[in-house]
Amino acid sequence: MKKKFKLLALLTVFVMVIGLFAGCGSKPADTEAPAEDAGSESAEQVFVNIGTGGTAGTYFPLGGAFAEIWNNNIEGINATAQSTGASVANINLLKDKKVEVVIVQNDIAWYTGNGAEMFKDKKYEDIRGLCTMYNEPLQIVTTDPSIKSVKDLKGKRVAVGAIGSGVEANARQIIAAAGFDFEKDIDAKFLSFGEASTGLKDKQVDAAFLTAGIPTAAIQDLGAQHDVHVVPIDDEVANNLMEKYKFFTKFTIPANTYKGQTEDVQTLTVKAMLAVNADLDEDLAYNLVKTIYDNHDRVVAAHNVGKYITKETALDGMSVTVHPGAQKFFDEEGK
Repeated sequence: MKKKFKLLALLTVFVMVIGLFAGCGSKPADTEAPAEDAGSESAEQVFVNIGTGGTAGTYFPLGGAFAEIWNNNIEGINATAQSTGASVANINLLKDKKVEVVIVQNDIAWYTGNGAEMFKDKKYEDIRGLCTMYNEPLQIVTTDPSIKSVKDLKGKRVAVGAIGSGVEANARQIIAAAGFDFEKDIDAKFLSFGEASTGLKDKQVDAAFLTAGIPTAAIQDLGAQHDVHVVPIDDEVANNLMEKYKFFTKFTIPANTYKGQTEDVQTLTVKAMLAVNADLDEDLAYNLVKTIYDNHDRVVAAHNVGKYITKETALDGMSVTVHPGAQKFFDEEGK
């Protein structure tokens, strides 16, 4: 009986030892598998940061819509829209590889690729276009009805856009075309759209430049408390600008676009566009463009200008070389 008991005890110990070694051997397999899966998932994820503009402008809500569309329709994409100083600032972010996609004015994109204006001696030839989107009229707004022309801005406190923005560039061009010295003849305030609107409400500025699709949220916000007066760009100033800068075309802001604006207003316009670096993956560029047009309703819901973002006009006013991935899409569409 004792012998049987000893034998049973020895068998039990033997089974326990075998189980212990088996357990030790299985642990690395259990811990390594999840790590391998996680690494694989991380490798497939692609981050797409979108440089937009101020939160009170047009670029920011559109960028948010693009991020949502890309996240929902392109596998492995993690897209995020970030508020920036807009066009010029976005170009610098793109050059520094801090963003993958930017919304810019087509004139600023051209200056970038050709080393002109604010990009003199800073040419960046690797900029590529995905598509152009909609007109961005140059809007000069005020709550002071005595300011009836660009020349009436002399000596005034004028919001000229955030430092490094396309708005600042346009303000400088318009002031020069009117025969003024930007540094001496106006009191320039470098403000975002939202800050400019607040400044006009509080009488801290007399007028503001904005280059954006209409209606612009910051101007609508101003119109909630004040009548808005949109200052026309007369033929003399417009023709001076168009002779020097080939991207400007004449544009009419329809009456009643803003509260208090009861008549059509003549101005000039550029176009908003999407730009990327030349080294962006071709398939990714193709899908970025395709999904925008496949989800047009979401773009329209983001901002009224979304209705103008169409395949039919996607290459109108394109001022830089189109990215091969985008070109492939447009070739398939017969563009």
